[in-house]
Amino acid sequence: MSNYNQRGIFLQLAGPSIVSPKEIRVSMQFARKQEAYDPGKGGEFYYLFDCNYTREAVSNDGGVTFTMKATPDIDGDGTIDAQDKAILVGLAKAYSKIINP
Repeated sequence: MSNYNQRGIFLQLAGPSIVSPKEIRVSMQFARKQEAYDPGKGGEFYYLFDCNYTREAVSNDGGVTFTMKATPDIDGDGTIDAQDKAILVGLAKAYSKIINP
C-alpha cells in the first residue's frame, strides 16, 4: 500500500495439489492502512486493520476460468452484482499468470 491509497489487497497463490493437478486457488485478503502516533515507539507508525475480510477464487482448469462463492461490493455502486464478481475473477486470473509473485 502506498501513501496515496489507504486500501489494499493481499494476494496468495496456492498451486496444484496431488489430487487435482490443474487446481489453482487465489486467496484475496482486503485491508486498510491507518497512521497512528506512539511516543513509546518513537513517533508515527502504520498498522493494518479491517483485514479479516477474505475471499477465494478457485480454478480447476489451470487458471482458464475461476469461480467464487460470494463477492463484496468492489466497484462501490451499492449493489453486489456480476460486475463485482467479474472484477475479482479478473484479478485472480491475472495474478495466477504471474510466474514469480
